[in-house]
Parts: sequence; C-alpha cells; structure tokens
Amino acid sequence: MQIDIVNIEGKTVGQASLADAVFGAKVKEHLLWEMVNAQRAAKRAGTHSTKTRANVRGGGKKPYKQKGTGNARQGSNRAPNHAGGGKVFGPHPRSYAYTVPKKVKRAALVSALSLRAKEKKLVVIDALSFDAPKTKRLAGILKVLGVPSAVLVDGKENANLSKSARNLPKSKYLAPEGLNVYDILNHPSLIIAAGAVKLIEARVLTSESGTLRGSPTPPAKDSAGQSPATSTRSAAG
Repeated sequence: MQIDIVNIEGKTVGQASLADAVFGAKVKEHLLWEMVNAQRAAKRAGTHSTKTRANVRGGGKKPYKQKGTGNARQGSNRAPNHAGGGKVFGPHPRSYAYTVPKKVKRAALVSALSLRAKEKKLVVIDALSFDAPKTKRLAGILKVLGVPSAVLVDGKENANLSKSARNLPKSKYLAPEGLNVYDILNHPSLIIAAGAVKLIEARVLTSESGTLRGSPTPPAKDSAGQSPATSTRSAAG
C-alpha cells in the first residue's frame, strides 16, 4: 500500500510503500484485547499484602483456660475469628504478568498498525530531527500536523526527539523495537519517521527462526549434517 510522506509543515513530499502484511492486514480485535490485558497485567505492581496470624503482634498467650469457662476453647486472641487477628486467604505480593505466545504478539501488533492505517490516523513524516531537545518545537509540529496526541516512532539513536517528547503529557516517543499494542491504542494517532518504517516491517516480518520472510532458504542437510554440495566434494576428494 502507498501512503503520503509529509514534512514538518504538513506538506506532501513523497510516497512511501508500506507492506500490506504489516499495515494492511485484517484487524483482529480479540488479539488486541488479549495483548492490552497482558500489558496491563504486567504493569500491576502486585505489592498488596495482608498479615496472617503469624505476622500480627501479640497473641502469644492463651487468652483463658481450656475448660470451665463456658466459652469456646481458644489458643490465641490473634486467630482470624478475633478482632485484630490475622487475615485468612488475604492478598500477598505477587506478579500478575503472564506469557503471550510470540505469534499472538506479532499478529496483535500487525492488527494495531493496520487499524491506524485503516482509520487514516497513520502519519509518515520525512524526518523528526532536532539540533537540541526542544519540547516547544515538537508541540508546534504536532499542532501543524493536526495530531496533538500521538505515538512518535523513530530510531533509538534520535535522542533529541526522545527528550523533546518527555514533557508532552499526551504524546510518547518509542523506538521501533519498543513499539507495542497498548501504546498504539492508547493514543489516537501514530507518527512514524520514514526511516523507521522498514525497521518496523523487519521486526514484524521476522519469523521465529530469525530470518526474514522471502529470504533465501538455507540448503537442506543430509543425515551426516552436511549439505549436498559439501558431501559431493567430500566424495570426489
């Protein structure tokens, strides 16, 4: 698919070719839901805690004798059935994070990118370079582009852009390696530098074996672990 490349003044300066497998795929809402849940769960601090009867203060002495009082027998006034006693089955510190399959992560990211492209809320800009960190200048560029709130994506070597976006409460900078579903959906627009488009495509299209789709397939090996060409040369020698 083709998309216009604009400059910081909002004028079209060229065309970019986007991979349909990344920016033009079918939007699968259930995968977006799954990844947002997973990312929100991983963000939870999990520091909640309650005290059991072993942690509360006091209760070391038997409150009264075992027999002859007419009351139910008690071994401690810090048992859960007493006021001020420990809590049973209360929450304790733990991690809420859980693992999402790699294929699901990749498909969810493709759905999020395709959704922004489908909604016409994807902007490809020629460059987002700054001589020095300037939050005011970046805010002005976003205003000209008509996207006061957006995720800004450029190479991680663009430190000035990262620092310029830190003080913008409604925008966020991400490197292509850190682009994720939650942040894309949490901002109404997505701005990608032209140089970062191929980095995003390379990340998404990389298969589990670490090779790009469409790259040459390595030659098959025989039972001895040698390629046919190598075994032929060995036999000839």
